[in-house]
Amino acid sequence: MPLELSLSVCNYDRTAAIFDGRAPIDGCDVTAVALEPEESFHRAFKYQEFDVTEISMSSYLMTASRGEAHYIAIPAFVSRLFRHSSIYIRTDRGIRSPADLKGKQIGVPEYQMTANVWVRGTLEEEYGVKPADIKWRRGGLEEAGREERSPMKTPPNVDLASVPHDRTLSDMLEKGELDGVIGARAPSCFLRGVPNVARLFPDYPAVEEAYFRKTRLFPIMHAIGIRRSLVEKYPWVAVNVYKAFLKAKALCMHELGQIGHLATTLPWPVAAYDRAREAMGEDYWPYGAHENKHALETLARYSFQQGLSARPVPLDEMFAKPTYELSKI
Repeated sequence: MPLELSLSVCNYDRTAAIFDGRAPIDGCDVTAVALEPEESFHRAFKYQEFDVTEISMSSYLMTASRGEAHYIAIPAFVSRLFRHSSIYIRTDRGIRSPADLKGKQIGVPEYQMTANVWVRGTLEEEYGVKPADIKWRRGGLEEAGREERSPMKTPPNVDLASVPHDRTLSDMLEKGELDGVIGARAPSCFLRGVPNVARLFPDYPAVEEAYFRKTRLFPIMHAIGIRRSLVEKYPWVAVNVYKAFLKAKALCMHELGQIGHLATTLPWPVAAYDRAREAMGEDYWPYGAHENKHALETLARYSFQQGLSARPVPLDEMFAKPTYELSKI
């Protein structure tokens, strides 16, 4: 009898084959639901609802460092993103460069979210702006009352406070009650083009490409987690799930390069695919622990330095053991 699994992951192009059956999980009968990442994280870290789920790498490292992780990750990084694009500012506050963020009130949907860990690490290492230099204000971006998905503490020198529970960050940014917002999604006030709200880095692709050339970092956001008790009972599950996600990504990359019929609804996606490989290398979106050693160790270091993780989680503890070395022919 196949093992019955529940699975939650966003329906990205690189996970589409999980949903349509082209990348099955061997030995398993899968009930898959496509959820936005925020919902998967909330339901996974608070209630452990799914057997296999997309997980925030920041929250995972934080809970793993304390021995409290209910999931064990596999190194299938279904979400990666450069985050210079994620800094939104009021243009009437004299903010012309990252250094001008010092002393400002900046909203964050969750302090622990992976996007913000990368932004804070980048601000400190590339621009000399430390987390303690900013006044952090936490709240829902578009819906009031959002809280951290997993319990956390911040260092005593970090000014972190919640906004009023009936207010949203986007509304406060629009009304000038915040100097900026940093988060994974664009505030609706920015998308509506309200006056005096803009990105800190308007030409963010050029800035992010220069950052990659300098650091060789393509920030990892999300991985896939498997219920720890399930892996302990069925050790073969981790590799079988991992192989399915590897196949799904391989099918996606093949489709991106097909110019006879376009896989995405854009006029020049193949040119963009070729440009990405030219700038970042043939396998610019690698899965695997060893293949991502630099990015993973950097994220673990940022998490510890920012007071989220109780200790730096070493690479050899991050993932299910069998996924570090797959069989070869």
